[in-house]
Amino acid sequence: MMKQPLVVLTGPTAVGKTRLSINLAKAVGGEIISADSMQVYRYMDIGSAKIRKEEMEGVPHHLIDVLDPREEFHVQKFQQMAKASMEGIYERGHIPILTGGTGFYIQAVLYDIDFTEEETGGSCRKELEQYVKEHGPLALHRRLEAVDPKSACAIHPNNVKRVVRALEYYEQTGEQMSLHNEKEREKASPYSFAYFVLNEDRRKLYEKIDRRVDLMMEKGLVNEVQKLKDMGCDSHMVSMQGLGYKEVLAYLNGEYSLNEAVYRIKRDTRHFAKRQITWFKRERNVIWVTKEAFQNDETKILAFMLDHIEKLEGVSCFRNYSGDPDF
Repeated sequence: MMKQPLVVLTGPTAVGKTRLSINLAKAVGGEIISADSMQVYRYMDIGSAKIRKEEMEGVPHHLIDVLDPREEFHVQKFQQMAKASMEGIYERGHIPILTGGTGFYIQAVLYDIDFTEEETGGSCRKELEQYVKEHGPLALHRRLEAVDPKSACAIHPNNVKRVVRALEYYEQTGEQMSLHNEKEREKASPYSFAYFVLNEDRRKLYEKIDRRVDLMMEKGLVNEVQKLKDMGCDSHMVSMQGLGYKEVLAYLNGEYSLNEAVYRIKRDTRHFAKRQITWFKRERNVIWVTKEAFQNDETKILAFMLDHIEKLEGVSCFRNYSGDPDF
């Protein structure tokens, strides 16, 4: 049975994925699915560097502005929403382009990872829920760290629901949830895919990150976070753990100065970009697109990517490469 095509365009934050994804979508008759853990939230525009309507140039975008910031968002939910979007994209005869920098989200879709989560609601879960009530989220997270350090690293302590499920899975099966997920990642992809990682010189990337943060402050990031705070959003919510939001919220709560907040955003975003690159280096079947190798010429980069996409199984059924996709 012929596999359906899927294009992935990822890379570290601030590298220039958004503009390239638009041009790529226009070239192949694609629709973009955002693989970003923050752009999914409404009212969180500046700090997430969310694409504006006029910047989309008529290209359909999915999983942007679809959740309230008080809602929980995690990899399983992303996978469900992304797959639902992909079904519609294929039905319209277009190619899904998964774009964003959250590597685990991309992996979840690309390899259709089975996130086994027992919903028994039995004594184990009740015990864990009672434990967190008595001792708090950090104590529960330390319990997970003791038996499954990798899962603990991937799950924020405030995401109690996922911490409980990871502990429950360990107690019920004797297997670490992280080990189960690693096995799932070794599966072959159900898609015919091209997995592009856009990258550039580290010094240039860090300079762009610093400039982006300065621009976010000029655009009114503090006011954006203040409005979220006024809505009842606090540091315990998954949405408010995003880079830029947690630091400005801490400033608004009087924990440190605005200068300190800006310094921390820049520093932590640079560290995040480094971790993203490390993640993608561990991925299989990745096509690295280093901007300097193409003299920073996006036309050359696009031609290189199209050459790979044309070779994918099933692409001809979706696109005739006329350069004029019908949206």
